[in-house]
Amino acid sequence: MSSPDLTAAQPLGRVPRMPLSRDARLVFAAKTTRTFCYGALGVLIPVHLARLGLDARGLGLAVTLTLLSSAALTFAVQQPARRWGPRPALLGLAALSVLAGALFLIARDPWLVVLAAMLGNLAVGTGETGPFQALEQVVVTRASTREDLTRALSLYNLIGYVASAFGAALVARLPTPAAVFALFLAGAALQVLAYARMEPLPPATPAAGTRAAAAPSRPLVRRLAALFALDSLAGGFVIQSLVTYWFYTRFGLDLAQLGWIFFGTQILSGLSLLLAVRLAPRLGLVNTMVFSHLISNLLLIALALAPTVGVAVVLLLARHLLSQMDLPTRQTFLMLAVEDHEREHAATLTNTSRTLAQSVSPTITGWIMQGMSLAAPFVLGGGLKIVYDLLLYVTIRNVRTR
Repeated sequence: MSSPDLTAAQPLGRVPRMPLSRDARLVFAAKTTRTFCYGALGVLIPVHLARLGLDARGLGLAVTLTLLSSAALTFAVQQPARRWGPRPALLGLAALSVLAGALFLIARDPWLVVLAAMLGNLAVGTGETGPFQALEQVVVTRASTREDLTRALSLYNLIGYVASAFGAALVARLPTPAAVFALFLAGAALQVLAYARMEPLPPATPAAGTRAAAAPSRPLVRRLAALFALDSLAGGFVIQSLVTYWFYTRFGLDLAQLGWIFFGTQILSGLSLLLAVRLAPRLGLVNTMVFSHLISNLLLIALALAPTVGVAVVLLLARHLLSQMDLPTRQTFLMLAVEDHEREHAATLTNTSRTLAQSVSPTITGWIMQGMSLAAPFVLGGGLKIVYDLLLYVTIRNVRTR
């Protein structure tokens, strides 16, 4: 049965909120631990690699390799997750992060550091992408009522941004890069413990009457995967590692200053998730995700023209206040637009397409920053994102949930 059009404002009613399941709480704990470490590494790694001798081209290639690895991991966990449920796949990913933490501690060559980032699925953007998010959002969805889904996914993403913000602020207070790497190793071990305590529940299966058409939403998911790939291709031009490098090179900021700037961006990104919870019931999921994203991309283009570091920071912070309002609304839309047994496939396919597309841009960006202009990627990325916003609106404005 179809429900009303999601582009219109929908009253959510006074349905009692259900408490999150034990598995969802464990996912929240793992997310907090992981993104705290990602926040620290996201600031440290670009500067650490530059100190080890990588230039802008080398850094762009390093980011591309990290994203390709993340896409490969996201694709690899799809079949195990559909067959046995998310828990075994999450345990395997956390074990790889433990291995990555150990490699970080012993690596002295920049490309060994890059290999560790690849194994650890290092989140190099302002928000997390990849296999962890693809599987965890399915766990959270199944733990939530429809009325509370946007709120639950907003909270899931919010704790990631807040934890990442404190990780970014902490990085300058740790004495050496080795201390940050040891923190990542400890966090990975805690994730293993959290996932090990989850219930080994079987995956969802199609109802008996629908087995003949077990994937009715696949055409829509493929269209969305293509659009999300365009958005991530554009996002790869302004990924956090390269924005960090831009501030470091353009204005000569040190680690402490960079840490506080990205502490601010993560906090404001978290606030944008709370704004999404307030606006989505009034404006509709589609209107909320598209128009907030459109305005944030205009601010991104303006960032390229910032004459001083103060103006640049203000524009960056303003953008992050709006830029993530599309995240929980997009996740909610996707989870409600497909059958329950299709959710692992939908989440992993869209995350894989996003990560693969994003992996193309950083290498190109490195060449553009090195040979053309440090600020050119902001204009290119913002322009492509505006194209995505318009195409997404045309594609899904009349889509109905099942």
